[in-house]
Amino acid sequence: MDGSEQPKRGRKFDDVLNGARQVFLSRGFEGAGVDEIARVSGVSKATLYSYFQDKEQLFVEVVRTECQRMADGAEASIDPTAPAELVLHFVAEQIVRFTLSDFSIKIFRICVAEAERFPKLGREFYEAGPLMGQRRLAEYFRATAERGELHVEHFELAADQFTELCQALLYPQIIFGIRSEFSEDEIKHVAHEAVMTFLARYRSDTGA
Repeated sequence: MDGSEQPKRGRKFDDVLNGARQVFLSRGFEGAGVDEIARVSGVSKATLYSYFQDKEQLFVEVVRTECQRMADGAEASIDPTAPAELVLHFVAEQIVRFTLSDFSIKIFRICVAEAERFPKLGREFYEAGPLMGQRRLAEYFRATAERGELHVEHFELAADQFTELCQALLYPQIIFGIRSEFSEDEIKHVAHEAVMTFLARYRSDTGA
């Protein structure tokens, strides 16, 4: 089964997705049983399988839906024609918050834990989450380069670099279990420094 296939939708689709999200986060991928997902979702196994061919496709759709929600919400809240520094500060904060979220951390750990038994899972997670974010950022950087604000030649690389800057300092601490909570000031500080470092490299001499 190709996890990139779009599942068909129906009246109970969101119920299944919400139930699966809950079970995956509490049980992991291998520990999440279809019976339990159906029970938590309040549907029959037949209904679940009418939407999703298998557990892998369901997991990928949970990831895709959450990442899509985050990306769409961020895009709806910004003016893409605003000065790049303002937009990047907002985007950086969104990235920092998402990467530190319970959902993001648990999904990442699931993919790492299952990498050897289910190598395809990691690839599909990457395509549904990080790659989607990279493409959206790269598209924005291309637009700012065309306006002369940023001097970027390799848009996908720049998008990955920006995301990595947003994962400095705090992300390693949470991923290794050193800390689980961070203050608003810490989040804003990392986001600000990410933007300033990025602009030091990519701001155009003639840009705004």
